[in-house]
Amino acid sequence: MTRVLEAQGIEKVFKNGDEETRVLNGIDLTLDKGELVALLGASGSGKSTLLSIIGLLLRPTAGSLTLSGERIDDFSERQRAQFRNRRLGFVFQFHHLLPDFTALENVAFPAAAPAGGISREMRARARDLLTRVGLEDRIDYPATRLSGGQKQRVAIARALMNRPDLIIADEPTGNLDRESAERVLALMREVNREDGATFLICTHDEGVAARCSRQLTLRDGKLVSNVSRTIDA
Repeated sequence: MTRVLEAQGIEKVFKNGDEETRVLNGIDLTLDKGELVALLGASGSGKSTLLSIIGLLLRPTAGSLTLSGERIDDFSERQRAQFRNRRLGFVFQFHHLLPDFTALENVAFPAAAPAGGISREMRARARDLLTRVGLEDRIDYPATRLSGGQKQRVAIARALMNRPDLIIADEPTGNLDRESAERVLALMREVNREDGATFLICTHDEGVAARCSRQLTLRDGKLVSNVSRTIDA
């Protein structure tokens, strides 16, 4: 099994003058290719901080992080940004689409931004991804004309654009009605199953967690539970 993520002894302390707040306390975590993993925990447990560290948006105070076989501890900010763009995909609770861009332009953005424009190949892949997520009739719609569920499906397509090794989803269904949430979750499971994509999904929703093959639980900055389970096809 290919190891996608290995985090060892991850700690995070935030400082405000002489005051220190310890948010993560010695997290050890691994993810293998093709896993669909839920990260659970109450507000303030450290979930968002851990996701930010794994997503290279935040540096840990201590510990080591290996992603796709590469130790990234000593990466410069530029190297981290390049790695994040090429090897990681992100889906947030709020889709963060560019409102003046079409669905296709939003999906192509992770590849187009470093290249300075959208190539024919990028456009073709973006079209294929939008068709995959059931939005072939919304390809040229501006983001402002899409529903909440449609915007989140565009966000999933965008996360897949660069064929990332790991997709980090932070409350991806938290801002959707139940029907839209079910469709987004079903889509992520389909991509996981058919493409072997690896997902780490942060959620408060036990129903979402129940659809994942492994459940991790954080409490007070510590990983207190790591449970694998069989999920229905």
